[in-house]
Amino acid sequence: MKHSPYEAAATQQDAVESLWAATAPPGPPLVPLAADVRADVAIVGAGFTGLSAAVHLAEAGVDVAVVEAHDPGFGASGRNGGQVIAGLKYDPDELERRFGAAVVHTAASGPDLVFELIRRFDIVCAAVRSGWIQPAHTRALNATVRGRAEQWARRGADVRVLDAAQVHALIGSDRYLGGWFDARGGTVQPLAYARGLARAAVQLGARVFCNSPVRELTRQADRWHLQTVQGSVSARRVILATNAYSDTLHDPLRRSVVAVPSYQVATAPLDSDLLRTILPGRQGVSDTYNLLRYFRLDSAGRLIMGARGLYGSRSDAESMRSHDAALREIYPQLGSPRYEYRWSGYVAMTADHLPHLHDIEPGLYAALGYNGRGVAMATMMGRLVARRAVGATDSDFSYPASPLKPIPLHRFSRLGVRATVSFLRMKDYQQSVRGDAP
Repeated sequence: MKHSPYEAAATQQDAVESLWAATAPPGPPLVPLAADVRADVAIVGAGFTGLSAAVHLAEAGVDVAVVEAHDPGFGASGRNGGQVIAGLKYDPDELERRFGAAVVHTAASGPDLVFELIRRFDIVCAAVRSGWIQPAHTRALNATVRGRAEQWARRGADVRVLDAAQVHALIGSDRYLGGWFDARGGTVQPLAYARGLARAAVQLGARVFCNSPVRELTRQADRWHLQTVQGSVSARRVILATNAYSDTLHDPLRRSVVAVPSYQVATAPLDSDLLRTILPGRQGVSDTYNLLRYFRLDSAGRLIMGARGLYGSRSDAESMRSHDAALREIYPQLGSPRYEYRWSGYVAMTADHLPHLHDIEPGLYAALGYNGRGVAMATMMGRLVARRAVGATDSDFSYPASPLKPIPLHRFSRLGVRATVSFLRMKDYQQSVRGDAP
């Protein structure tokens, strides 16, 4: 089995230590798989999806084994912005029209599940549930987000519409024309959260193996066989939880998502004067640009900015320049910020912008494709795919399984991402020169 180019690139990127890797508490002591073991359910991947599935299965008394190619949280789970956001890319009216009210409830409940697991297992991950803000940078998008807030409010969510002055007071920037506030959201230290889930899974009796990439997946009679370099797992059911870091272990699954680079920077801790006005409530923020920017503070007062990254050898320098420009645009009061950390990773994007739950073959399941909202939704999908693996039927389910459909011409996906980024960058520029943005 060949390694995915995304995994190889991510390994190389780890040479530049992320803020999360530098500040997360250690995870549980783990060892590579070095024997032939049996389990009721085997899970490939120890990110939010796989670890959430392991926790829920182990709590139910299921014998579960998790095999991870690196360490828990190595991929997108340990590299993301740590924003815990309710909902999906589609507004609730559209979700309900297409899939029913149960799917809306499931998407809305992700943050509740995250913070409940953190509380129940005493996970130390700098969790702050002070809400999430989506500020709008044009008049048209301000109307869109107001409608979004009103749709959630009709369903009883604790949300409110914000005018420009309120956004300025909450964020500390006059770059936006309005927005909305969602009290369901919050922030976590994502790698610490992943390691905490791994510790909880182990405490509940799950076996979690690190540095054990699965080289081959085969079906033998009524059991699946996962072969690693030094050992193997035999299980009746398997959950593939590899998301953007999927490789040719199951190539149709890899080709069902596009791995899109994301890049983040973190400043040195801001001084007390700046912290009185920049995100004083410690909310997470994701704006409405076509190439959206997401930002927040960490527990030490560092300002973290994330946005779309780039492929290729020049990605670090170019991404660093664009992130610095965006941060200065939003917060000119920073002057020339000093950066302590920069890092990147991959986000799994689906063709329909929705997470996917798959019954691939009898006893083989997958959940992936969180489109930038992975903290809450991957945790939720881990619980759902765990239920699927122990026999839940469609009538028991609050999220539909879908057929596995590889994206046509997937080999050209990087070219497509580059073209899309260029197009969206042009649209953002046109909005600003037309005067739609402040």
